Amino acid sequence: MENKLYELCQKIGIAASYRAMGTSDYLVDDDLLKFFCKSLGYEASNQDSLEQSCLRIDSMPYKEAVKPIYVVRQNRVSIDIFLKKSENQEIHLLITPQNQKVFKEISFNQTLIQEKQIGQNIYQQWDLSFQEKVDIGYYALQVKVGKTKYDSTLAVAPLQCYEPLQNTQDKLWGFAVQLYSLKSKRNWGIGDFSDLKEFAGICANIGADVIGLNPLNALFHDFPENASPYSSISRLFLNPIYIDVEKTPGFSQSLKNKYKKTIEDVRNSVLIDYTKVYRLKISVLKEIFKQQQKKNKSFERFKKEQGLDLHLFALYQSIYHEQSSQVWGGWQAWPEGLKNQKPMDIAVFEQSHTDSIEFFKFLQFEVNRQLQEVFAYIQTLHLKIGLYRDLPVGVCKDSAELWSDRYVYMKGCGAGAPPDAFFQEGQKWCLGAFDPIELKKRAYKPFLKILRANMACAGALRIDHVMGLMRLFMIKDDGQKGTYVYYDFEDMVALVALESHLNKCMIVGESIGNVPQGFLEDLQKNHISAISVLWAERYDCGCGDFKKPADYPAQAFVSVGTHDMTPLKMWWFGYEIELKFKLKMIDEHERLNLYKQRENERWLLLKALDESDVWPKDNLRKGNYLYGEGYPEGLDEAVHKFLSKSQSKVFMLQLEDILGVTELQNLPGTDRDRYPNWRHKLPVCIEDLETNLAFVRNIQAVKSER
Repeated sequence: MENKLYELCQKIGIAASYRAMGTSDYLVDDDLLKFFCKSLGYEASNQDSLEQSCLRIDSMPYKEAVKPIYVVRQNRVSIDIFLKKSENQEIHLLITPQNQKVFKEISFNQTLIQEKQIGQNIYQQWDLSFQEKVDIGYYALQVKVGKTKYDSTLAVAPLQCYEPLQNTQDKLWGFAVQLYSLKSKRNWGIGDFSDLKEFAGICANIGADVIGLNPLNALFHDFPENASPYSSISRLFLNPIYIDVEKTPGFSQSLKNKYKKTIEDVRNSVLIDYTKVYRLKISVLKEIFKQQQKKNKSFERFKKEQGLDLHLFALYQSIYHEQSSQVWGGWQAWPEGLKNQKPMDIAVFEQSHTDSIEFFKFLQFEVNRQLQEVFAYIQTLHLKIGLYRDLPVGVCKDSAELWSDRYVYMKGCGAGAPPDAFFQEGQKWCLGAFDPIELKKRAYKPFLKILRANMACAGALRIDHVMGLMRLFMIKDDGQKGTYVYYDFEDMVALVALESHLNKCMIVGESIGNVPQGFLEDLQKNHISAISVLWAERYDCGCGDFKKPADYPAQAFVSVGTHDMTPLKMWWFGYEIELKFKLKMIDEHERLNLYKQRENERWLLLKALDESDVWPKDNLRKGNYLYGEGYPEGLDEAVHKFLSKSQSKVFMLQLEDILGVTELQNLPGTDRDRYPNWRHKLPVCIEDLETNLAFVRNIQAVKSER
């Protein structure tokens, strides 16, 4: 590797090597490093360009005087500024809360950090440490040096994230639910917000305090079968498929009668038929929208509050809807004027598609209204956490986010993951990810908007792949190789802490996979709860005995598995091993090895359950349950009691484990042409849950320990 290339990568935050699956460091080849340097705006094709890029990044702070944003913690509010030595004049600092106009002058201590000569000028870096206490929040900041005024933003963050459970000894529990999978006798073939409301009532009845949901973000209007909730077209807006159409103002029995046959078909289908369900709902909602002759004041207010972001999202959806029948390739294949948002072309389209754009805004109005109604209802139930939402790590590359603001995202690559213990081939997610340099130039505004949108109507927020606050594994669009790109972790995690307090929303970080050394300690220090799963909580680096309940992390949301992992009964029989073999994801040799490994893991699980005395007293273990002996009665209760005994603050049950589901919700590495990901309904209707014997017994097992 060229030394100058390595130096540039260090300066801008590109990993020249990384470690995967506990192996020795993997060296990234020079061509790949040069590609990522260029993607971040730094030419690295030859020695001269490398030297120029290094010089440019070194001199940049000195030429800008102030940074676009200063993210600081409340216990030490200070900023650093860069001035020419010749500008040796008195400095004044003024701040005002954002959106206010009256500035207040702040007294400060001034310390010279260093001097640096660039060209003919000598620059000085000064540390300005505030003498006065500043409350948490966002401030407009002015630095006045003589007659020159510099503007910036100051974000003052608390030391830790919002933590409503800090002063309680209670060990809480609840459910991790895939909303789309909820089955009821009244919904239209997919779980909706009325189902969620009913499920919340059940939770209140049985003493559960949290309901974890899959991401609720908007997906493709014209391609409903692209159903992964982790590959949205916008993390700012919601998926209208969760609207309960019958609860939409303007709905009538005559409308229901008109679509009666289709409603029955989608309700009775074994798997979710996304195309049929979505088009059914959209057809009815369009009729409701057309019938609303007079202006809805709430709708007008919603549009005004959401502003330009909503307009661009609705505009994107309207253009996409028209273009999807004419071109293939998403917004990148649109006519030049629409693709690049040329004002004249956009104005012409808006003028001729007013109704379409308004309809897409109406969808967002109604889905937001119904979610807020559920949230308000849950508040009356006094659940201690309530809704626990999920923020995806990235966004679909063909999304409204990239179309409307593409320059804040990295070019020619997408987020993924290197090989780890759960996914041995790594994962190519093809998700758009923020350019860390451009993001900071924008004072993190795109990141903050996404945090706020997903903290809305939530008592807790799960940040998917929370390591992305520090680094993301980026893979070239046209290849399989990648490396880590680093973010300013101190800024990112401080902003998360600030937003969590402003929105009264606790933070949970999904940290399964390749976790940087010391990262979990950083999460704990910032009061970000970890996610802990049974299958990973084992001694000897995850290969030995299952950990005892007393050894589980206290500051964690614990569960049997996740939506990407095998449900309990499926795991016991190794059905996913056979599934992978049939799909040619593994060969015969790997299949046999995995079965042998699973047999050992089953023994280890039985041993852990025996030692913890968690088998139901009226259903004690009857044998060793070799493969021919069936599924152990009471295993689900024993496992749930085992995890309930853990010292972890919150235990999340999955209905799939309780109800004996033997299908995966998502099989990573496959698309719908190979496996029906995100399409499985639960086997029991919500109306029958509280009288279901397995449900009743498992809740009793949990409540005996929590």
